[in-house]
Amino acid sequence: MANAAGRPVSPLILSADERAYLERQVRRHRVARSLSERCRVILRCADGIPSKSVAHELGVHEHTVGKWRRRFLKGRIEGLLDEARPGRPRTIDDDQVAAIIERTLRSTPSDATHWSIRSMATATGFSHTTIRRIWNAFGLQPHRSETFKLSSDPLFVDKVRDIVGLYLSPPNRALVLSVDEKSQIQALDREQPVLPMMPGIPERRTHSYIRHGTTSLFAALDGASGFVIGKCYKRHRAAEFLDFLKQIDAHIPDGLDIHIIMDNYATHKTAVIKSWLVRRPHYHVHFTPTSASWINQVERWFAELTRKQIRRGVHTSTKQLEKDIRASSSGTMKIPGHIDGQSQLTKSSPPSNASARKLSKPYATNFRFT
Repeated sequence: MANAAGRPVSPLILSADERAYLERQVRRHRVARSLSERCRVILRCADGIPSKSVAHELGVHEHTVGKWRRRFLKGRIEGLLDEARPGRPRTIDDDQVAAIIERTLRSTPSDATHWSIRSMATATGFSHTTIRRIWNAFGLQPHRSETFKLSSDPLFVDKVRDIVGLYLSPPNRALVLSVDEKSQIQALDREQPVLPMMPGIPERRTHSYIRHGTTSLFAALDGASGFVIGKCYKRHRAAEFLDFLKQIDAHIPDGLDIHIIMDNYATHKTAVIKSWLVRRPHYHVHFTPTSASWINQVERWFAELTRKQIRRGVHTSTKQLEKDIRASSSGTMKIPGHIDGQSQLTKSSPPSNASARKLSKPYATNFRFT
């Protein structure tokens, strides 16, 4: 085969994989136009069409067709990609980059607690763009600061192992509940109606608000199934916590050991709570380490409830707030009430010897909203 100038042209033969790749790039909408055009050139040339005809058909110069034909024959698919260009020479060397990083990490400006891009640029003599690129490349964010708290509990490791062990391998004929309360949830209304989201404009609300009281949500998460037993109270004293425990106990089948994971809040350790638990030896309490309530899984459920319903909710009364809490949690939360007459797990029908993972889900469905 020869081109228009009479020079011999090497035959262009595609493998099945190469043809499939080129056709796929031509069909794709999110591919660079230049790459799509090169793929068309190679496909037409592989069909035996002369370069001049391919150029006329695709609206490009014949030299362009010849160029990509040669590039493909030399590098195959890789030859169709843009070659690396040398670009502009570097204006800052590795030692200067290291000096900026060292200064960012080891020092602070005399008039501030942390560096900014502008202050670092002024101090080093480099441009704002250079400082920004270096910080982005090494993940440096002097403007950010986070907090942490270490537990001083001498039994921290033992308690963590105990609780994690309950999560990963609960005992047979046992139910593991993560218990806590989200106290003083405020029913907040805005002084002006919330302005809805519009294209390019987020939802907007007034900064000032009107309080309509508070409610406290007591919850017990069954980690094996994800179901939550919950009830709202006006207050969060030991009396309310005891009532919540009684509500749970009234609907738990006989023959189960109950393992309760809870934090060190004073309400959980009052004499009346201790006395009630002592009279029920099948209850086993596991306290989280001090300053480590994050290990209690129900805290994660509280965070999800806050994100979905409470933080941006508008409520004109605590009743409306409690109703929305129930509605938001309808897929997981069950409020202690009467047992369904069709339930197979009742006081008179103890469960078979099975793991907590198998028992927990039918147990949780025994509860209804009240």
